[in-house]
Amino acid sequence: MKMRILVVVESIDVNDSSGSKANVALIQNLASCGFDMQVYHYTRKEIQLDSIPCISIPEKKWNFLYLLSRTERLFTRWTKINLNPYLESWFGFSFTFFNDTNSIASEVKKQKDFQPDLVLTLSKGASFRPHYALLKLSELHDKWMAYVHDPFPFHYYPRPFNWIQPGYAQKEKFFRAVSQKARYSAFPSQLLKEWMGSYFKDFLKTGIIIPHQISELNTENVALPTFFDATKFTLLHAGNLLEQRNPLPLINAYRKFLIDYPEAKNDSQLLFVGPAMFHEKDLLELEKQIPTLVAACRNFPFKEIMALQEQVSVNIILESKSEISPFLPGKFPHCVSANRPILLLSPYYSETKRLLGANYSYWSEADDELKLYSHIETLYQKWKSHDLKELDRDDLKSYLGNAYLKNSFCNLN
Repeated sequence: MKMRILVVVESIDVNDSSGSKANVALIQNLASCGFDMQVYHYTRKEIQLDSIPCISIPEKKWNFLYLLSRTERLFTRWTKINLNPYLESWFGFSFTFFNDTNSIASEVKKQKDFQPDLVLTLSKGASFRPHYALLKLSELHDKWMAYVHDPFPFHYYPRPFNWIQPGYAQKEKFFRAVSQKARYSAFPSQLLKEWMGSYFKDFLKTGIIIPHQISELNTENVALPTFFDATKFTLLHAGNLLEQRNPLPLINAYRKFLIDYPEAKNDSQLLFVGPAMFHEKDLLELEKQIPTLVAACRNFPFKEIMALQEQVSVNIILESKSEISPFLPGKFPHCVSANRPILLLSPYYSETKRLLGANYSYWSEADDELKLYSHIETLYQKWKSHDLKELDRDDLKSYLGNAYLKNSFCNLN
């Protein structure tokens, strides 16, 4: 008999965040493995995934929490005073969070037709609303797999991401309950399981590794952005540039490369494609100074980014300067699938470096300009001599694909 999996997920809109892209890829690959799937999502709009029943969870309205959340929102709009930090200090979470989790729990509890063998909760960002909702449904705890995509709460992030949130004690209590109540936990990376297990020891007993998945998308007829020139040596960073991901050392290395290789001013590009709220001002100023630098600091359709990653010379993964990075970037499977060389800027201890291998050629700390310059120089010279090899990592494609995924779920105790 096929395993029946009920997925409770925050969003299945692939264009709203990298977390949603990763969640949809996981759902689709589980369906491709032959599991019987049903998806309850809190996207709050109708979205369907091919051949997978998807039910949109409505927001509960005209209840006490809903009215409190809307009153708070109107107060903030009118007075410009944000009450949320104070409310979270008292209650741990916002009124909106409580109403959202009640909405999710209520709708999941109603469903009777689909009798799952496993209930998988997926979230994005620092929300974990489906996980909080499942805590309310004790009858499902012995079937529950809590997917932990990032550290939580924020004071358990590695530096420089860590900070003390309002309501940190209640958030910690919430996640300890998740670690104790869920029969299974899943993590996109081995390092993240170990990291979270150092704070919540039950994760070490219940945790399995389910990496972000390769998405099977047909990009053959996708129009590429006009700023991309396929005839040039193109380095691409696609995705959100968070505050802690500093692109300036990379740009400085590229600028020095242009000085030493003046011909590269005519046949190379460095592209930053995606939101960059904290770095946009610097990037746009540098774009004026360096004609071969493109800063397209806005959202692009997922398919367009995938197509671009497949066509460029080199894909860049930029992580923050830190002692460790237990995260598996959501775009890592896309870069592996694109099969272009990856220029990795990460700490020595990082999940991406662990997967690419200790001897991977194009790795550097994020602030090592000399090493970055050397990698750009080497990649450019190989491109010029038509000797730039594809990534060609069948082992990673297998690890990020259906075979490993199916085996992991079929072997659950």
